[in-house]
Amino acid sequence: MSDPVEIQQIDGILIVAINRPLQRNAVNRAVSLAIANAVDRLESDPALRVGIITGYGGYFCAGMDLKAFADGERPEIDGRGFAGLTESPPQKPLIAAVEGFALAGGCELALACDLIVAAETSWFGLPEVQRGLVAGSGGLVRLPRRIPEAIALEYALTGERMDANTAHKWGLVNRITKEGAALDGAVALARAITANAPLSVAMTKRIVREAPHWPEADIWAVQRPLVDSVIGSEDALEGARAFSEKRAPYWKGR
Repeated sequence: MSDPVEIQQIDGILIVAINRPLQRNAVNRAVSLAIANAVDRLESDPALRVGIITGYGGYFCAGMDLKAFADGERPEIDGRGFAGLTESPPQKPLIAAVEGFALAGGCELALACDLIVAAETSWFGLPEVQRGLVAGSGGLVRLPRRIPEAIALEYALTGERMDANTAHKWGLVNRITKEGAALDGAVALARAITANAPLSVAMTKRIVREAPHWPEADIWAVQRPLVDSVIGSEDALEGARAFSEKRAPYWKGR
């Protein structure tokens, strides 16, 4: 019997693939635990720079495994949320590579990622209202932060699906690929990130995520020590030297 989640490491990129295509990669507790473990590996290993979440068999994720739920199993992990991720994303960049459906919890899983690469034939949606449920794993919180609030509210209230090109138009999806090429597109995007300094990448993500919550009068005072901690690093000096010497930098992550 194959593992419900498969892990692959390529050049500092950790690929985490849900492997339940017969269930359209629906998430049960085993999947959540495996993804949580993979995120811990991504965070703890300095050789890993970027994570990618995807699904095998032409599907990203159709949400919660309803059969397992009916049998009394819950896919949420305490402190981690749905799929072991939605309540506690990693500090390192995480990319969703979406093929087929990213619906309900699957859409919330994609929204928990920093960037989304989607095949042109993929679909996104929060259909919970059509089932008497509420998208409580981050969909109603994150979607209005990624696209205009009124558009997010329309999709959340109707439960209708959003095609990949529409999602790209609204800025939910970063890059569109041909069908079957979303993972390759996500790897290409990840490589563009891993070429950069680790401390700079981590701090850039942190500032982008935290800055909207800073009081306007305190923005520069809060940001300054964060930026200074990177400017004073060995990698900052290496970046300057590499530029002046017209060579590729060698990052140490310190």
